[in-house]
Amino acid sequence: MTVASVIALAVLLLAVAVLALVLRPGRASTLEFYLAGRRVGVATNACAICGDYFSAASFLGVAAAVYVSGLDGVWYATGFAAGFVPVLLFVAAPLRRFGEFSIPDFLGRRLGSDRIRLIAVCVVQLIILSYLVPQAVGSGITWELLVGEGVLGLTPYATGVVLSTVAITALVVLGGMRGTTWTQAVQFLLLLAAFIWLAVAVLGSGFSYPDAVSELDSEPLANPEYAGGEWGLATEPNRLDSGESATFGEPGGRYGPFGQLTLMVTLVMGTAGLPHIMNRYFTSPTGTAARMTTVWVLGFASLFYTLAVLLGTASRSLIAKSVEGRPWLAELTVDGVLRVPEHAPLVLGRIYGGEAGLGFIAIGALIAVMSTIAGLLLASAASWGHDVYERHINPRASQRQAVWAGRGAVIVVAVFSAALALGLRPDSLTALFPSIVATMVTWAFALAGSALAPVFILAIWWRKTTSRGAGAGMITGAVTAIGMFASASLVTDQGVGEILLAPTIVAAPLATLVTVVVSLRTSTPKDLDRLWLRLHGTAADRRAARLARLTIAGVGESRRR
Repeated sequence: MTVASVIALAVLLLAVAVLALVLRPGRASTLEFYLAGRRVGVATNACAICGDYFSAASFLGVAAAVYVSGLDGVWYATGFAAGFVPVLLFVAAPLRRFGEFSIPDFLGRRLGSDRIRLIAVCVVQLIILSYLVPQAVGSGITWELLVGEGVLGLTPYATGVVLSTVAITALVVLGGMRGTTWTQAVQFLLLLAAFIWLAVAVLGSGFSYPDAVSELDSEPLANPEYAGGEWGLATEPNRLDSGESATFGEPGGRYGPFGQLTLMVTLVMGTAGLPHIMNRYFTSPTGTAARMTTVWVLGFASLFYTLAVLLGTASRSLIAKSVEGRPWLAELTVDGVLRVPEHAPLVLGRIYGGEAGLGFIAIGALIAVMSTIAGLLLASAASWGHDVYERHINPRASQRQAVWAGRGAVIVVAVFSAALALGLRPDSLTALFPSIVATMVTWAFALAGSALAPVFILAIWWRKTTSRGAGAGMITGAVTAIGMFASASLVTDQGVGEILLAPTIVAAPLATLVTVVVSLRTSTPKDLDRLWLRLHGTAADRRAARLARLTIAGVGESRRR
């Protein structure tokens, strides 16, 4: 048990809690609790978005995917980073200019419908839950390796899930968006520092990325497989070249020709529909600030995912050479290959930094998990507290009542997601997926990219989008994506199975088509010109429109007199 690491984590959490308390809003206000008063600066918001986005799937999952499937794992890094390009080009600035509390609130106001707001709330909650569960799984995996012991009769895995969920739920309830923004920004800088330290340690030892890839390419790619009551290594077939074995540096180690395309489409489209990321743009002071925030995020993402790919490759090359003389490592591997790929950066940290190195990387992983959980819980609270409680259950609620409704929603969603995570055993699923954490997060991206992103982007850029069209499109996208997920286990064909597990390439065009067809048959909001001006007009345009309305109102009043 690494007592020093646990103490360091406790001290860090205490410092974060103090920061959240100091920065919490001084008055009970939904604007402060959900959006930090819309006064978050560019650099701070960019770091907070990275803290939100660089989750367990990024910190553990990308390196694990590269570790277990070589070049095919790089598609995760590429897709996660490239997802912010359409956000920069099509979403960030108009979304902030419109200025609501959440995606359901935006769609409800833009399309003039309470019904579409409630449909969007349901879709948002499905996405959030799909994203929360793998974060909790990641915390359990990390605690299991870092500490190896449970508390109160729980297994080490369950202890990690429970402790991380309880800690971050308390921080969100106390700090709201303002406290969470600053803690996420600090947490992102810490997890980036963990990756930079590990990369420097690896490169400083003489590791060469090109030489490692060339060496790994000299033999077939093999991963652990549990069969016949014991573990062994199984050679991976090349999905692009039938009859050949896969190698680390060539495509085909995990995906066939359809799988690589569908994965990229899913990750790129899904980013624009992630509620906890899109909600952060409402905290920017202006549309220009929202756009510049995305530019910063793209820079941070490029650095972060480059390091993740480097460390995944280094893990595959160096861990197998380090088993001799390390009994603790032999217990985690099969013939030098890790049973749980998510252990790769953690093990590398212990090899190069001992218990302190393991603790540093593990703390970074737990920070990544808790930072993302915080953003997801806030997005969930905004949907339940603002879009449901304030709009429908208790429209006359005071600001204090609305804030407490949001806090209650945080607790309920956190408990439910932790319960689902406790029912999973990652090591039993390793043989099915390159990284169970990255794969589960991909399902959340697929749901977001299928049900929410197409309607969301159409509502921003197509004037004729209607509430009925958007509702039909969201339902179509969600049902199609979930149905394809559910049927994936029934299909034996590799190519078809890859499409079913990353269904955005089918579900998103279908959702778009349904939205367009239904919208063309129904009526747009009566005040469409005013709404369009809020979305796409400049500040001068909006001031001129307000002045014109005031002038007309003044003339009308004079005539009545």
